[in-house]
Formats: sequence, C-alpha cells, structure tokens
Amino acid sequence: MPGRGVEVAVAWDKLMSTVAGHAAAYRKDVANRYVGPHVDIDKLRQAFGGAVPEEPTDAETVVADLVQAAEDGLVAMTGPRYFGFVIGSSLPAAAAADMLTSAWDQNALAYVMSPAASVAEETAARWLLDLLGLPPTASVGLVTGATMANFTGLAAARHHLLAEIGWDVEADGLFAAPVVHVVVGAQRHASLDLALRYLGFGARRVHVVPADDQGRMRADALPGVLAGCDGPTIVCAQAGHVATGACDPMAQICPAAHNRPGRPPAWVHVDGAFGLWAAASPALRHLCADVDAADSWAVDAHKWLNVPYDTGVAIVRRPEAHVGSMLQAAAYLLQAEHGERDGASYAPESSRRARGFPVWAAIRELGRSGVVEMIERCCQHARRFAATLAAHPGVEVLNDVVLNQVLVHFHGPAGGDDNAYTGAVIQRVQQDGTCWLGGTQWQGKTAMRISVSAWTTTEADVDRSAKAILQAAQAPGPTR
Repeated sequence: MPGRGVEVAVAWDKLMSTVAGHAAAYRKDVANRYVGPHVDIDKLRQAFGGAVPEEPTDAETVVADLVQAAEDGLVAMTGPRYFGFVIGSSLPAAAAADMLTSAWDQNALAYVMSPAASVAEETAARWLLDLLGLPPTASVGLVTGATMANFTGLAAARHHLLAEIGWDVEADGLFAAPVVHVVVGAQRHASLDLALRYLGFGARRVHVVPADDQGRMRADALPGVLAGCDGPTIVCAQAGHVATGACDPMAQICPAAHNRPGRPPAWVHVDGAFGLWAAASPALRHLCADVDAADSWAVDAHKWLNVPYDTGVAIVRRPEAHVGSMLQAAAYLLQAEHGERDGASYAPESSRRARGFPVWAAIRELGRSGVVEMIERCCQHARRFAATLAAHPGVEVLNDVVLNQVLVHFHGPAGGDDNAYTGAVIQRVQQDGTCWLGGTQWQGKTAMRISVSAWTTTEADVDRSAKAILQAAQAPGPTR
C-alpha cells in the first residue's frame, strides 16, 4: 500500500513507468495480433474472478495481474485490420493525452475546478466547429459518446421549442405539456431511438419518413409527413448511414423543416456520429451539403478523429437553449462570472472526465490537413475493398461506396442459400484472425459490413484483408 511522502512519489514513478511499458508493448505489437475475440469465456472469468479480496494488494501486483488476466480477452480494435464497427484507432498523441488525463484526474465540471481542463475543452470546441464548417457561435459539449450527443442536442431542441410556446419543460416536465412531434428517417440509427426514450418522447411515437435504397431519408416525402405535425416539431436527419455511409439530403431537409407555411419552424437535429466528418474534407463535404443549416449536431470523436473512447460531441446553434437544457444550480456550485467555460453547462454529467485534453491533442497532432487526409484515405481504402472484392465472381457489393462503409454479399453454389453462405463466410473470416468484421441485414440480404475508420490502416492491410475474405469465400464445407 502507498506510504507517506517520498515513498508515494517513488511508488507512482515506478508504477507509471510499468504501465507505460505495458501500453507501449501492446500498441507496438497490435498489428500482429489475432484481430478478433478468441478466448474461452470460462477461462476469462476465472482469470478475473474469485471472491472479493479481503486484504489490500500493492498496485504493481494489481497491474501485473490485470495485464495477465486481460491479455487473451483483448480485441485488436486499435490495430489496422479491425473493420467490424465504426471504430478508430486512437492516435498516439490522443492516447498519451488520455493517459495523462487519468493521471491528472481533473473534473471538468467547472472552470474553478480545473482551469486547464476548461480552456483545453474551449479550444477543442472552437477547433471542432472550424473543422466541421459549423457556425462559430454554436455551443459545444463533450459527452460520453454519440448517444449522449444525440440526447443533448435533442434536449436543447425540446427546451427551445417548448419555451417558444411558454412551457418550461425543465421546471414542469412533460406531464400535460404540448406535444412535440418528432420526425425521423426509416433508416435512422438505434442510438437516436434510445435518446428519444431518455427524453420522454418515446421510440414509437415518431413520424417516419421512408428511405431510399441507400438508407437516405426521402426528401420528397418529408413535406407530407411534416403536414401532419401541427405543433412544435423536431426533424432528425442523419449524416452517415451505419451500413451504407449515405447521408440524408440536408439541402432539401433543412429548408422544408424551417419553412412550414402557417407553422413555426421545425428544429433540425443531425445524427452525424461518423458521417459529419465528411464536412471537413473538400472532396467529400458535398455528401452532406448544407448540413450547417441545421440546429444541432451529434458527432463522435472516437470514430473518425481517432480519439480514445468516451468522447462524443454535442453541438447546438443556440447556446441559450443548450445551456438552458443542461444547466444545474446548487448553492455550492460556483458559476463562471467572466466568460470562463463551465463544461457541465453543455453536458448532462457533473462528474466529467476532462475529455478536452485528448481531443485537443488529436487535432494538434493532425492539423487540418491531417484530419482531411485521414478521412479521405479511409474512404479510398473502402473503395479499394469494394473494387477488389467485386472483381471476383460470386461477390456482390450492395451499396454505393461513398464514405468508409462497404456491404458485401456472397453467392454460393447454385441452388444454395446465399444468405446462409454469406453468414458462413463472415464466420470463417472472424475465425481466421487476419481481420475482423461483422454482419448485418440489408434489404433482405445478409451482408458482410466493412467499416474503415482507423488511421493505422494501409493499402497493404486492405489487400491482406481482402485476400483473407476471398479465401474464406472459396473455402468449401460448413463452418465450425
């Protein structure tokens, strides 16, 4: 156990050196690891399990035991060939800053608690708005992920729309409140429904706009749906479909929502968890053209900014609505008096990890040109995957590869079940360990879903993975 004075300093120095060594060794070797999960869960439970320890254990032993217990249960999602979900590989500076964030252990609730955390978050927020081409006067909250970013943006929408008709939802709740209509696309992400549930809107009490063959909201159908919304209304658009990468047509959605004859403007919220990063690229921003005309946006920094986990971004055009929906008051909370940033004014947590440090570090490491290059390179890799796989008989790419998502369907022997065959190919790829990817259902077909989001992925990684996929597609017989 830690002692007093210099003994504590010596213990920390040695412990942190040990931790840094383990972290460096893992990241150095991650490209060579078996990519997917490959551990027996009973062994993993045994390694972590046992009764509650009755006596203290020195920190170095705890760290050594943790490394040994976790080793076989780690997934190489920080490596260059993990394509299962939209997951980035944390940048070196961002990962290092995240380790410092834990060591510094700052609460970013208020400026008075950590001026450094406050100003780092303030700067990171300004940089994010600039990179994404969003209004520089918008407010930014750093939250746990895209789900809470959606929650925060929609909470601001609820606050603003109800305040406009004289209802204080923070004070009076939703009992007997005027109905707020929520319009969504048929192919929205599940996290949006979750945020709507948290806010009391409900996941089923929504007006659904049909989607096209790429999962985009059909703008031509939106006015008809809006016609059935006779009160305060939120329109939820999407930048980056989780399967196809397609973006809803913002240039048509925003005007239709904002210009409703005889009715107040609707609030447009954009779930842009990964697709909103396309706005940072001159070559790709046309995919979400006019997204800056929306009223709130949600984005995830661990996806295409390649920041460690636990960093979502909620952005709101009207800061007063943002703060009004999040602000907490208590006698012991000292509010900023001279324009300092209190982070908890823009996020739903009081005990807040200082997420601004790794976001600041990632943008500082990459610069604007590096952010653009990383995003465009991932999209090039996705196109390379699609072209390589589609060139082989029996392989069908199901989506228009516009961003970093590729959907692949495999045709097996004549007369067989292609969906079952595709599922078997996915399973063989996962068992092979060269890369890891998942499956989904798309328009009645089982599909392999390839998501390219990591800064570490190279053309060689794409070619090696494509080769493993094609070998799995040609392998005879059932999977294990």
